[in-house]
Amino acid sequence: MKTKRVLDAFALLAFLEKERGHEKVRELLESGANDLLMNAINAGEVFYIITRERGTKQGDYFLNVVLPSLPIVVVDNSFDDAIEAARLKAHHAVAYADCFAAATAIREGAALVTGDPEFAKFGDILEIDWLGQGR
Repeated sequence: MKTKRVLDAFALLAFLEKERGHEKVRELLESGANDLLMNAINAGEVFYIITRERGTKQGDYFLNVVLPSLPIVVVDNSFDDAIEAARLKAHHAVAYADCFAAATAIREGAALVTGDPEFAKFGDILEIDWLGQGR
């Protein structure tokens, strides 16, 4: 049985930069037994972080080569999706981009894969698959 999971920017960056929790993300990517999703906002977040830290060439390489090679379905957003994320933001002190990851996980009935402690603020409304030491 497949288990849906949503990766946030923290999780994908951990994998790409071999930081804490990268092994778990690698296993998810290699398993083939999981449906892996990522909100387009969070994929864009990874792109801008790579571009800011390593330059335009590396950012474009991530966008045009690395991301398409990974078994991740990038989920686009409608106006309703943006409002869903905004509703979460209105009630939780969490970055708006992170609210897109949370909203996607809730909507898809999926666990959110992250190591970002800010997501603990969502309490019981969000299932979290913590990376590394986590919770």
